[in-house]
Order: sequence, then C-alpha cells, then structure tokens
Amino acid sequence: MTLDGVCDHTVGVVDEKLHQHYSDLINSAGVILYGRTTFELMKFWQTLLTNPSEQKSMNDFAVSIDKIKKVVFSNTLKDTGWDTAEIVKRPLEEKLLELKKQSRQDILVGSRSLIIQLLNSHLIDEFQICIHPMIEGKGLHLFEEIEERIIFKLIKTKTLPSGVTIFYYEPTEEKTTNR
Repeated sequence: MTLDGVCDHTVGVVDEKLHQHYSDLINSAGVILYGRTTFELMKFWQTLLTNPSEQKSMNDFAVSIDKIKKVVFSNTLKDTGWDTAEIVKRPLEEKLLELKKQSRQDILVGSRSLIIQLLNSHLIDEFQICIHPMIEGKGLHLFEEIEERIIFKLIKTKTLPSGVTIFYYEPTEEKTTNR
C-alpha cells in the first residue's frame, strides 16, 4: 500500500529485500488465499520459472509462490493452470475455518477483496501491512469497504533499506462501534 492508501500489486518500491521478505513469509506459510483478479496477476511469476529474471530475488520469489498451496475464490474461473492451486466456490469464512483446523501453519491472504471480507467478519489474527514510501495519487484504496471500526495493537515493525516499512498488528479485544 502507498502512503495515500492505494493498494495495487503493480505499484510500489520493489527491490531485492522486499522480494526476500515475501519469499520468507510464503516459505513459512501453509497456504495463500486469493480472489480471481489477484490470482491472475500472480500468474506472472510462473513465467520466471521457465524464463528466469536476471534478479535472483525475483526468481526465488517465483519458486516460493509456485510451491505454496493456493486457494482461489472464484465463481467464473474454470481452471487455475497451476498444479498448486485449487478453485473454491464455498464461502470464504467456511473455507478459512476448515483450513485453520487442518494446519498450524500461517494462512496468508493475498487479495484486497478477501482481506476486506475477513476484516469485516473479524477473522484476521494478525495483519501485516507493507507501506511503500510514495504517493500514487490514484487507484483502489485498501480500506474503503470496512463496515465498522477495528482497533489493532502494533506488535512489530520491519523497515527495509528502500524505506518500505512493514507493520505487524493484532486486533484488540476492544469493542468496535458501527459508523
């Protein structure tokens, strides 16, 4: 996300350290959840498996994203084109609770629409937000569809040499109020 709240996988300050951070995160997780749109954007990384980049960190990220189990929520997608991806038509909350019972590994959420749904359902255990030191000026804002106030406690930060900062939050037990 940019300083002005724009959430877009195609903008940001992307470098070796950012790719390494997300490779490490993905390598330690059990599954990542995607909506159709973001999943289709992530298919770019498949191309680096057969035609590697000159940047090792990009190639490493491609391997990481290829290996992790991907659950794609879509009513229109017929085939993922990825051996490690499955299409799910069940409700997000139902599938998430099933996944939580099956594994103790982290479940990552990689799509804005799914993040919004899970925040509104109070099903986020930890929230990581990566802030890029830039103002985009246009685009989709991450938190536009939040239904009620959610209060978080900052538990950790990580700042990369590029100025990108990752904030780690947990929801608090404080009551939320409808707006």
